[in-house]
Amino acid sequence: MPTTTQGRTESARHWPFISVIVPVRNESACIRNTLDQLLHQDYPAARFEVLVADGRSTDDTRPLVEERAARHANLRLLDNPGVLSSAGRNRAVRAARGAIVLLVDGHCELDRVHYLRAVAEAFGRSGADCLGRPQPLDVSRATTLQKAIAAARSCWLGHHPDSYIYATTEGFVPPQSVAVAYRRDVFATVGLFDEAFDACEDVEFNHRVDRAGLRCFFTPRVAAQYVPRSTLRGLFRQMVRYGRGRVRLGRKHPETLSLRSLVPGAFVAGLAGGPLLACFAPWLAALYGGAVGLYAATVLLVSLAVARRAGTPAVLPWLPLVFATIHVGSGCGILREAVAGPRFRRRAVAANPEARAFRSAVGTPARAA
Repeated sequence: MPTTTQGRTESARHWPFISVIVPVRNESACIRNTLDQLLHQDYPAARFEVLVADGRSTDDTRPLVEERAARHANLRLLDNPGVLSSAGRNRAVRAARGAIVLLVDGHCELDRVHYLRAVAEAFGRSGADCLGRPQPLDVSRATTLQKAIAAARSCWLGHHPDSYIYATTEGFVPPQSVAVAYRRDVFATVGLFDEAFDACEDVEFNHRVDRAGLRCFFTPRVAAQYVPRSTLRGLFRQMVRYGRGRVRLGRKHPETLSLRSLVPGAFVAGLAGGPLLACFAPWLAALYGGAVGLYAATVLLVSLAVARRAGTPAVLPWLPLVFATIHVGSGCGILREAVAGPRFRRRAVAANPEARAFRSAVGTPARAA
């Protein structure tokens, strides 16, 4: 960046205006660090805004944001009466002024001051409609359990096989699992986030982006480090939400369903129903025992490999428990949502009506460079 005030002003005119959207609820443990990293970027302050959409937090999240908003004119706190992240994203998108809209969660780390510059440059050199980024669970000051969760989630046994979220190669990819930054006219084309989703709303939105023929450029230069859950209970609840979200996604977009995505549900159903079936015949008991033994052996071998790759032997005792929590949590979420299916209130989030409403309400700025 130029060193003179006049130079900075001239340079700022050439940078696209970026709206950073941060949907939060009860993020007091992390929001301070996330906002400080955003607000101290080397991007011209007059060319970006940070919009925090708070879902009626009951902790100190709002006071922490308000304290910083009093000192930074480009930080705004928005109320999200819909509570869910999907509703918060929509609240902020409607209020955003930027030609580029960037999503950042309240529990992640952006470990470099040129992050926003990298976002703008990636749009400029790719010409893409949206950007994707890696989102590793790799943060500073992590506990041993958090390190184990991070290692497990980056392994093939711990995350969705079709996801690019841990990829490291730059290029154009399907947007479903990775797109987080968008040219504003993307929302005018496909609409907003579906507020019936309390998880996987980003995957559902990005599926519509892909279906509209828009292009996603993936680059590790805009990677963000996410904070892993600090307890197995928290991880379990997270995976239940993800499992439910996957089923809702499949219900709304049947083409997204695959046998691989339903494996956790079949695993939990078999784990629970196996002992009952084993009572009817010895061979069923042997089959059940063999399946459980094979799963346990696979988890143990993968845990050994992951601990060795991570170079942290202390995570090894945690890894089998983490893998089991991921699989059982996802499976319970899938089964719960499948059973609750008739009560699922399908929202009409057809792209065309919502896109027309968005264009009518806020308009579409000129396409960012």
